[in-house]
Amino acid sequence: MKELTITKENFEKEVLKSDIPVLIDFWASWCGPCRMLAPVIAEIAEEYEGKVKVCKVNVDEEMELASTFQVSSIPMVVVMKNGKVTNTSVGFRPKAQIVSML
Repeated sequence: MKELTITKENFEKEVLKSDIPVLIDFWASWCGPCRMLAPVIAEIAEEYEGKVKVCKVNVDEEMELASTFQVSSIPMVVVMKNGKVTNTSVGFRPKAQIVSML
């Protein structure tokens, strides 16, 4: 499964009402560490298809969502279960560390 692009319009349906855990990658096109993390996030999306919903939020396009999650540095990865934040990390992390957050 490909990562879902999250906007304020689909956030409630895709994230808050998800019946499986959600991993959200807050990123921007100009961010070097975000570009390094992108293939890791894509791998997780493929490997955990059906078990975890993997989403991406472009902080430049979705400033309101970034503000809601108090994103001050990117990349920032947030894991949510049952509509609640259960884990966060800031900066590039190896795949194993991100998977352990799930």
